[in-house]
Amino acid sequence: MSGYAAFDAWWWPYVFIAVAGWLATDIWRWLGVLIGNRLKQDSALLTWVRAVATALLAAVIAKLILYPTGELNNVPMALRLLAVSVGFAAFLLSGKRIWIGIAVALGLLIGGQLLLG
Repeated sequence: MSGYAAFDAWWWPYVFIAVAGWLATDIWRWLGVLIGNRLKQDSALLTWVRAVATALLAAVIAKLILYPTGELNNVPMALRLLAVSVGFAAFLLSGKRIWIGIAVALGLLIGGQLLLG
């Protein structure tokens, strides 16, 4: 037997995941640091990178709200949409303080589940 299955220790999958995850992400981080230091803040490439990163984050958040898995799937869609909307409004009204938006949205989700449950 060779390859991944050749190791029969209980800890081997964890080491494999840690090393593979580190290699897969750290290379890109270091390349980003090296290339990013040479770019101007208002360059077209950096603007594009920010736009792509923002779009990816928005897509992940939308997926979590509209097509959740796990325990969030038990929360009604209306409550999830209300929590994200009110949380975003609290974020804007508080001078763009992220923790306030998160706290308000989380409070609505927990409070709504306690009232509905």
